[in-house]
Amino acid sequence: MTGRLAALTSWHADWKGLRVAVLGLSVTGFSVADTLAELGADVLVVTESASDEYARLLPVIGARLHEGPLDAVPDELRAFGPEVVVASPGFAPHHPVIRWALESGIPLWGDLEVAWRVRDKVTRADGRPADWVLITGTNGKTTTTQMTAAMLVAGGLRAAPCGNIGIPVLDAVRDPAGFDVLVVEVSSHQLWYLSHQIAGPDPVSPHASVCLNLAPDHLQWHGSFEAYREAKSFVYANTRVACVYNRADVATRRMVEEADVVEGARAIGFGLDVPGPSDLGVVDGILVDRAFLDERRTTALELCTLEDLAAQGLAAPHIVANALAAAALARSLDVAPAAIREALSGFRLDAHRIEIVATANGVTWVDDSKATNPHAAASSLAAYPGAVWVVGGLLKGVDISDLVASRGPAAKAAIVIGVDRAPVVAAFARHAPAVPVVEVAGGETEDVMARVVEIATGIAADGDVVLLAPAAASFDQFSSYADRGSRFAAAVHELLAKGDDDQHDDPSSARGR
Repeated sequence: MTGRLAALTSWHADWKGLRVAVLGLSVTGFSVADTLAELGADVLVVTESASDEYARLLPVIGARLHEGPLDAVPDELRAFGPEVVVASPGFAPHHPVIRWALESGIPLWGDLEVAWRVRDKVTRADGRPADWVLITGTNGKTTTTQMTAAMLVAGGLRAAPCGNIGIPVLDAVRDPAGFDVLVVEVSSHQLWYLSHQIAGPDPVSPHASVCLNLAPDHLQWHGSFEAYREAKSFVYANTRVACVYNRADVATRRMVEEADVVEGARAIGFGLDVPGPSDLGVVDGILVDRAFLDERRTTALELCTLEDLAAQGLAAPHIVANALAAAALARSLDVAPAAIREALSGFRLDAHRIEIVATANGVTWVDDSKATNPHAAASSLAAYPGAVWVVGGLLKGVDISDLVASRGPAAKAAIVIGVDRAPVVAAFARHAPAVPVVEVAGGETEDVMARVVEIATGIAADGDVVLLAPAAASFDQFSSYADRGSRFAAAVHELLAKGDDDQHDDPSSARGR
């Protein structure tokens, strides 16, 4: 069995009849099943629940479906006798089916492994498959992935953002148009699965890679911070050209130092301070490159200015850091500085990322619902010190005390939401007792943000910012971080519209006109 898998390192290899169990049937699981079925493998998809659409499509593509509880290994899966198990990222290491596969000695892959093995389905003019750039980190992955892809495109390369960003890597690999570069956002979950294959016959070997930062997150999935860190570190494994790291985050530098990379790969640092040779950084308000030029010990290349970024709403320190990381990745692929500046001049952040919802009566309302962990919220609070802070949700086992201790005392007030309010309130009592704290008791989803905005209106004064930076997941009260942010924005606009109506209804409001 192992011998056969070792030979499956091309789209054109003989995959026919290979028994593959695919765990999970979300967008990633379906992309895996669709790919393997197209290759002629015998595919059994195992999932607790399936959408009607995917359940209907599986027999069409030639795959079978087992749907039902997975608190134990299904008899149908045992009887199938898979030669390899391909798991969707949602399956944690302690899941019963994952434990069974490991204990049974069945090779365990993730979608990245499959995509790498079949990456030659569509090749470039020179016959080579697309280069891969891997991007991970506790926060900033999606923004950096989008920025990097935009820079590559501006530089004349055919590039596609994919992976954890929402487009499965396998969909990009199979796109008939073909690409020069795949910019792959990778989660710690995907990297954990990848770690089982780095010593394989043809391990994933990216052109360049980056871990943007590291802070506790997904501890329930990984079991410990140490395991989470170890998974993140695999982003650098077998990197060929550039291992990009965050100079302000010692953990990322140590990952590079400890990584087993291809001989000749360089360590490239990025940061908001003055860069040394082989780094990117900021000098007198200018983003510069001292890594990818021959005269790097005495010269720097200008990429863009902080003023340029501010004009695009990209001036928050953590966004500037993302831009530098993206620029380092793009420069490793010979993208010219002018193309990087061009890409950033037209770049817009996705919704719910330090997005200004409205400014009225001197108060600015900011939606950073994407700040789903303390590390992300800390960046938001650094951008808006002294804000009225809307915080809380589902903490996912993460201790919020350090965040409150470091950023809480500067807040004007805290409005606490979510099911895990108690530890947040306790953290303020212990570390920021002078900050007013108001709890919004759990209620109907549609009522939460209306109450938040009502409370914030009574606190915020001219010049203040009301910042939604929950530092927690949203699934306790909302369907997603986007739903949470959208409801916050809707509540703000409803309040402002009501204020306008009240003013129009009040005859005294016309005086002096």
